[in-house]
Amino acid sequence: MIPIHIDSAWKGTSDCRTCGIRDMVLFADLDEQDFSEIHTPIDDLAFPAASVLYAEGQQALGVFTLRQGMVKLVRTTSDGRERIVRVLRAGDVIGLEALATARYDSEAIALMDVHVCRIPLAVLHHLSNHSPRLHKQLMQKWQHALKDAEDWLADLNFGTARQRVASLALKMRDADQPQFTSFFAREDMGAMLDLKLETVSREISALVRDGALRSCDKQGRRYEILDERLLKS
Repeated sequence: MIPIHIDSAWKGTSDCRTCGIRDMVLFADLDEQDFSEIHTPIDDLAFPAASVLYAEGQQALGVFTLRQGMVKLVRTTSDGRERIVRVLRAGDVIGLEALATARYDSEAIALMDVHVCRIPLAVLHHLSNHSPRLHKQLMQKWQHALKDAEDWLADLNFGTARQRVASLALKMRDADQPQFTSFFAREDMGAMLDLKLETVSREISALVRDGALRSCDKQGRRYEILDERLLKS
């Protein structure tokens, strides 16, 4: 694999043994023998908000693990519209479909400044063949990704506008602090929920007014969940 040296993204070569979120990402179960099988550098990359990590249909060079930030996966419909099909957060794997097709089936765009590790496909194929632990974890990640994608579609594209926004609030809860949730640009939320920007803003304001959420910043990105029952009703 020929590495992509992006001036705005290049950070160096990752040391997976000392990764701060190793327990969350793809190499959590690897041991020293497994690491000795890695002969191609794993790139440590940083992308600013709105950067494209890869394009839909692009030939894949590797799979990404998201260490920090959020990334949206966007697909273009047959009539030319763009739909956000999923939002990924720290610990998620991006572009896992490339292991089967060697191409990306969505466009991956940073919703905020993100840090990722790009693992060459050759490394994953080799380790999958030589490490039962990684092969099992790859299958688990793949199954999780498929289920998560189905759940996003089922939960976020049906029901009233309020129910869709409330469902997104629950899905975007912090793993470590589940009483808090994170939103992103209202336009992006509208594209994901198939709602107009004005509708998204109105429903968030209504949830705050009704006591389900409390805004924690001036940007309207972080909220405290005050009444989970109201979000589920």
